Amino acid sequence: MATTQAVLERPANAAEVAAVLARGQHTRPIGGATKIGWGASGAHPEVELSTERLDALIEHNEGDFTAIMQAGLRLRDAQEAFAQAGQRLSLDPPDPDGRATIGGVLATADSGPVRHRYGGVRDLILGIQIALPDGTVARAGSRVIKNVAGYDLAKLMCGAFGTLGVICEVIMRLHPVPPATATAVGRAGDAGALARAASAVRMQPVELEALDVAWEGSSGVILAQAGGRACGAAVEAVATVIGEQGLETELVEDDEQLWQTQRSRQRAAGETAIARVSFPPADLARVLNVAPRAVARAGSGVAWIELDPDPDALARLRTALAPCSCILLDAPDWLRSAVDVWGVADGPELALMERVKARFDPDAILNRGRFAGGL
Repeated sequence: MATTQAVLERPANAAEVAAVLARGQHTRPIGGATKIGWGASGAHPEVELSTERLDALIEHNEGDFTAIMQAGLRLRDAQEAFAQAGQRLSLDPPDPDGRATIGGVLATADSGPVRHRYGGVRDLILGIQIALPDGTVARAGSRVIKNVAGYDLAKLMCGAFGTLGVICEVIMRLHPVPPATATAVGRAGDAGALARAASAVRMQPVELEALDVAWEGSSGVILAQAGGRACGAAVEAVATVIGEQGLETELVEDDEQLWQTQRSRQRAAGETAIARVSFPPADLARVLNVAPRAVARAGSGVAWIELDPDPDALARLRTALAPCSCILLDAPDWLRSAVDVWGVADGPELALMERVKARFDPDAILNRGRFAGGL
């Protein structure tokens, strides 16, 4: 039987988003569609709800380093506006074609290297406006009109993959753009050496913008970026620490391309697949030793591991890294349909997710089947 084409809706405000949801049809929210293939395959939607008309930068409060943005605003456009005041939203996920939206980045909890210093989306969000599946609009944070008792709505929506509500507007914390950056690079042919170097750097009294590792099967690099007017002296000190661990080091002042390449490793290329692993930073060597190719946030314990598009490869990775969370993030559709993308077993964690889903979306109209446990 042929699949019925989903109806495309393009609401212009939160009330119109809520009106679409009030129909009770199976709905898939869409921003820039850069991560539309993430999560489980799920059921085919009846309605595709685009946020492309919710694209305003409502307020940029330069004095208190905050901004109010609609969910469909492209991250690149927001950053360009903030840069005029020497500020930025400290989120730098891969976005090669500039289509990623604020709402999409929040819904998938996507992030990049500066997560090391500034945290993830949950650490930067101050307030939120969402359209709920019952057709109402709720706010939480600094502009409270209606709230849902017992839940931190702003943080709850981060990483929920649009399964609890549709993000319409957010209030985010901003930071100054560093006047300059520089990166210390250390190379080694041993995962243990890279991990020891990362541990040694983490213990230094140096506030780094980013601390990453890249691994290519039998060799890798550690990347430590400092920002500010004294960034050169900072990375020299870090390079000394890295060198003391036996690594070959160099300093890179013009480091933009270096970090752009590092971010690109978080996405699948061609028919490969990417698994996102959360791990204790002390387990970095264990993660690298089972990864054919990987990029990792050495300080925050998150890695993106490239895999062959094979269900057995995912199973082996999960076995080797248990009990670490291992999510199949970016993969061909056929593979996502053949495996448990989320890898969340029956137990208290899944039971809590089910209760939250039932509280917000009891009829399962939003992104049905995309989240853990078929939620």
